[in-house]
Amino acid sequence: MPRFSIIVPVHRVQGYLRACLDSVLTQSFADFEVIAVDDCSPDHCGAIIDEYAARDARVRAVHLPANVGLGRARNVGVHDATGDYLLFLDSDDSYTPGALAAIDQRLAVTEDPDVLVFDHVRTYWWGRAGRSTTADLLAAAGKDTFDILTSPQYLRLSPVAWNKAYRRDFFTGHKFAYKPGLYEGAPITFQALVAARRIGCLDLVCIEHRQRRQGAITQTSGRKHFDIFAQYAGLFTFLDEHPELDAARPLLFERMINHFLTTLLATACVLPGDRGDFYRMMVRFYRRYKPAGFAPPDDRYRVQWRLTATSPYAVFQAWALADSVRSAARRKKHELRKSAARRAKRTLARIERRRPLNPHLAVYSAFSHRGVAGDPAAIQQAAGTLAPHVRPVWVVRPEAVEQVPEGVEFVLPGTPRYHRVISRATYFFNNVNWAPGLVKREGQIHVHTHQGTPPKRMGADLLGRPAAMYHLDIAAQLRRSDRRDYSLVSGRYAQRVWDRAYPCRFTSLATGAPRNDVLVRGDVLRAAAVPTRLRIPDGNTVVLYAPTPRDHSKWYEPRVDFERLVRELGPGVTLLVRLHRQYARAAARSLQLRDLEQHGLLRDVTDERCVEDLILTADALVTDYSSLMFDYVHLDRPVIIHTDDWAAYQAARGTYFDPLATSPGHVTTRTAQLAHLFASGVRRDDRSAALRSDFRARFCEYDDGDAAARVVSRVMLGQDPPLPSLPQQSLDQHHTSPLSPLRNGTR
Repeated sequence: MPRFSIIVPVHRVQGYLRACLDSVLTQSFADFEVIAVDDCSPDHCGAIIDEYAARDARVRAVHLPANVGLGRARNVGVHDATGDYLLFLDSDDSYTPGALAAIDQRLAVTEDPDVLVFDHVRTYWWGRAGRSTTADLLAAAGKDTFDILTSPQYLRLSPVAWNKAYRRDFFTGHKFAYKPGLYEGAPITFQALVAARRIGCLDLVCIEHRQRRQGAITQTSGRKHFDIFAQYAGLFTFLDEHPELDAARPLLFERMINHFLTTLLATACVLPGDRGDFYRMMVRFYRRYKPAGFAPPDDRYRVQWRLTATSPYAVFQAWALADSVRSAARRKKHELRKSAARRAKRTLARIERRRPLNPHLAVYSAFSHRGVAGDPAAIQQAAGTLAPHVRPVWVVRPEAVEQVPEGVEFVLPGTPRYHRVISRATYFFNNVNWAPGLVKREGQIHVHTHQGTPPKRMGADLLGRPAAMYHLDIAAQLRRSDRRDYSLVSGRYAQRVWDRAYPCRFTSLATGAPRNDVLVRGDVLRAAAVPTRLRIPDGNTVVLYAPTPRDHSKWYEPRVDFERLVRELGPGVTLLVRLHRQYARAAARSLQLRDLEQHGLLRDVTDERCVEDLILTADALVTDYSSLMFDYVHLDRPVIIHTDDWAAYQAARGTYFDPLATSPGHVTTRTAQLAHLFASGVRRDDRSAALRSDFRARFCEYDDGDAAARVVSRVMLGQDPPLPSLPQQSLDQHHTSPLSPLRNGTR
């Protein structure tokens, strides 16, 4: 007897069915059966499930002679099931990696409850959304079990079939059966939840639920949405047959009316000409099933509840129209206020620009005002010692204020203080371009630090590459770059890149990268504090994985199998995952990465303010085309270039050199290869050390630990500090430029 019976109703999903079945059959947990029910699908779905059944004994294909609908197709699967637990999977959805193993583990921990509810994410045709709206409820449950009467808030869980595991003898013992029509999941969900004595939750995204642009009946307007009434009538018939569940009536009545209201107000569901009939049917259900003494909830539908109880549809319709007008008026008022505020700020800025510059005021910003970090932070620290007469002020976004170190003065963008500071400051330090509206006054000095040494093409070198230029105005970028007075470079390679990518009026300063000073000089105390903050076990090997964004991909797609990697690395290795700030809100962070972190398998350090702290802590770096490779080689620790899409990346973005041929360490293209490098110890071999040394000499000549001091001396103090001394190896080798254009991965 298998642990799980996974029931997959199939109808007109030939474009998604293989992905669905593959997501099941590739699970690390293998004790299951798949019952694929072909609901007389007119496309090739029947042949697909036969193909899968022929090559995997765990798959059973069931072909129905006529189309019976989603609910009844599920019932057929239930009848044929033999597993301990029933799971329902829509045939255009998929399981996330490791989902079944996690479900099995939670069932064991909770001692096989009647129902286990797990989380999901909705995947739309235009991208992936975040976690479900009930994620906090699932998290609050922990590993405890409960029933609905003691924890009624769990009736807010999505009333669908595919986010639950039902103990089979519980499900069949209550004779639960899905009814035909839309909204078939609601009555079974509520019947099972109120009948269950023990319910468990799993705070893990196990399902990717696809929201198709077309083809999904629930997203199609029409009278089919009236099926919701028959479904809920069946729910209350069930309650009539089970008087011991009467205490749940008020809770289910509230959920029913809220579901009706949601459906009525959704423009994609009930057509305008049908809304009167729908409303009147809702009123009849309200009056028929309202429990004695019931008080409407004080929630977002409180006005609609009162109208449903007392008013005809014409009144409800008038209220809905009035509410729409009020909402439009509020939006217009808000826009007028914003417009007036913008005019006031522009006036203030013009007034401030008439005042003289303050020679003792410097403005700093990093990563589009995301905090005190990077090269600007290193320069500000050096200025505190070498130029204490210059007052530093940072520009920081409101959401980053909590990360500002104590004692650091800052202003918020767009505020009156911000305009006073940028209008009168003499020195400006930033690692990105300042906002287009910033007016540079005569006498102001702009220093651009960049964000490391670039392996990938930048600026004007992106012309002719539409994937990389999407939403990017190169001409405007160059105009903003014309405000720069100085461009900091860490080597002759970097200088050639920036001069070519940004043909502007700035002067390149051979200073080195200020943020790398701490890496060259070292900081034992700083490095020792990070493992404690990140909860890294004593003695663990720390691996930092830091990929770069992909211009040819709309959203973040993992380039490694995190679950497999951490499993093969073992408990003695802690994996730190730092995604690019562009992916700070990536769905993967609240899904797979979050789930693996909760199980102690990795640490998501994307939000860490200072990447230098992570570099100091890491015993090895895994990256692809990120500039961090130029920083990390200063520690003389293993670097691994892991890339499985070199041809696509080269075609979409392009690089200034071949990182596979000119690598600071070993190169891998598959997760298994990457894991082997750590398991075998090859990452620390002589070849790896030689590659690092050669890479460092070629690209990082000016990084000697004094970069920030050199910038302060030159820019703020007007001194001409000596240039970094170049190693003989750097002077003798690589006399050819690494900027020769690459075609098809070769120079």
